[in-house]
Amino acid sequence: MRIEDVYIWDINAKWLGILPHQLMENAGAGVARTIEERFGKGLKVAVFSGTGNNGGDGFVVARHLSFENEVTLFLVGDEAKIRSEEARHNWEILRTIDFVEIKVLKDSSYIRPLDLSGYDVIVDALLGAGTKGEPREPIRSAIEKINEYAERTKIVSVDLPSGYPSPTRVKADFAVTFQWDKDEYSGFERIVVKIGYPKELYHLVGPGDAKFALQKRGEHKGENGRLLVIGGSEDYFGAPYLASKAASYIVDLVYLAMPEYSARRIGDPDLILRPVDGRNFGPEHVDSLLQLANKVDAVVIGPGIGLEEETKAFVREFIKRCNRPFVIDADALKAVAGDLSVLNGKTFVLTPHAGEFGFLFGVKPGGRLTDKAGLVMKKARGIGGVILLKGPYDIISDGKTWKYNKTGNRGMTTGGTGDVLAGLVGALIALGNEPLRAAGVGAFLNGLAGDMVKEELGENFTALEVAKKVPHAVKWVLEF
Repeated sequence: MRIEDVYIWDINAKWLGILPHQLMENAGAGVARTIEERFGKGLKVAVFSGTGNNGGDGFVVARHLSFENEVTLFLVGDEAKIRSEEARHNWEILRTIDFVEIKVLKDSSYIRPLDLSGYDVIVDALLGAGTKGEPREPIRSAIEKINEYAERTKIVSVDLPSGYPSPTRVKADFAVTFQWDKDEYSGFERIVVKIGYPKELYHLVGPGDAKFALQKRGEHKGENGRLLVIGGSEDYFGAPYLASKAASYIVDLVYLAMPEYSARRIGDPDLILRPVDGRNFGPEHVDSLLQLANKVDAVVIGPGIGLEEETKAFVREFIKRCNRPFVIDADALKAVAGDLSVLNGKTFVLTPHAGEFGFLFGVKPGGRLTDKAGLVMKKARGIGGVILLKGPYDIISDGKTWKYNKTGNRGMTTGGTGDVLAGLVGALIALGNEPLRAAGVGAFLNGLAGDMVKEELGENFTALEVAKKVPHAVKWVLEF
C-alpha cells in the first residue's frame, strides 16, 4: 500500500461513519501498547509532538502511557497551530490531566538546553507522512535533540521517523505504523498495528478516491483534459449527448463526433460537435476520426452507435488503429465481442451490464459480491484491461485487484445513466487517471449524482437530470 492510500482510507472511513477521533485514538493506543509490550511498564517517557495529526497521535500515546508510566509531553510549536478537530480535542484532554507533565517548546531556544538523559523512552510524534522536504525550525532542532540520545535511549516513532525521507530524520529504533506497511517506507524497522479500518476499505470506492481523481493539472484551457466521444446513429442521438454532457463538467474540452443526420438535433455550446457524413458510422470515417483522436487524451466509443454491420466494422478498425485510451460502451461492446483481439496492447475500460458481460465472455456473472468480483477479475486479467460491471453494486477490476461501488439507486434503471457513466469514466481518464481509478470513481460519481437527484425528486427521474447533478457531486466530494 502507498502513503496516498492512507489519506484515501481515512476519508472513506469517515464516509462510512468511522470518525477521525476514533482512528486517532486507536493509533495512539496501538503505539502505547507496543511500547509497553517491548519495554515494560514503570518507564519514564518523553513524548515529542508536533501540531499536526501525527502530534495528535502523540497526545493519545501520552495519555495511554500515563496510566502506568511517568510521562512528559513536549509540544514543539505554538498550541494555536493545532488545527485539526481531533488533535485539538486530544490536546484539551491532556491539559486537564494532572499526571502528564506538559512543556511547550515554541522555538528552538527552548529545545537546545533540554536534558533528556533521564528518560527510558522517547516517542517521536513530530511529523507525519505528508511532510515534504527538509524539516523546518523548531522541528529540526527537536529532531537533532532526540538524535543526541540515539543508542542511549529507546526511540519510537509514530508512523515513520520524523523528517523521513530527508537526511534530517529521527534515528528511531523502530516506527509503529498503522494498518499496513507502506511501499515508500524502507531503511527502518516497522511494527504494524491495526486501528479499526474494516476489510471493505480494501475494495470500496468512496470520496477519498474521488478527491484524488478530480485533482486539476493546469491553469490553461485544455490542460485539464480533452475527450472525444464517438456515438450516435440514425436511431439514437441522446446517448452520446448524455455521455458528452456529463464529461463536460470534468474536462476542459469535449468533442462529440456523430453522424450528421443525428448531429442536427444537438445544440449545446458546451460541446464541440464534429459531424460525419451519413446516417451511421462506417469504415470510411476511420481516418478522419483518427486525426481528431490525436488532439485528445481519451476516447469514449459506443453510446447509441448502433449495430449496423458497417458500424461494427468501423468500431473494430478504429480501436485497432487508435493509440488513445478508450472507454468502450454499449453497442461498441458487441462490436468488439466479435473480435476481442482488437484490444491487444490497448489501454481500455469495458463497461458492460450483466447481459453484455455474458455476450462478451460467454458467462453471466452471478452469486455473491465476491463471486462476481472473482469472475470480473479473471476476465479483466484475460483481456489485459479494466472491466466495469454495472449493477446494483458496480464491480471494477484490472485483473490484479477489484473495487466496488455502492452509490446509486433504483431510479437509475432509467435509460441513459450508463451513457452518463461512460462519459464520466472517459473524462477521468482524460484528466490523467489510471483506468482502474477512473472507472471506480466514475461509478461513484454517477451513483452519487443519482442519489442527489433522488433526494430531490424521488425515484422517478431522467438521465439528463443525473448528468446535470455531476458538478454538485464533484463539489460535495471536494468539500468532504
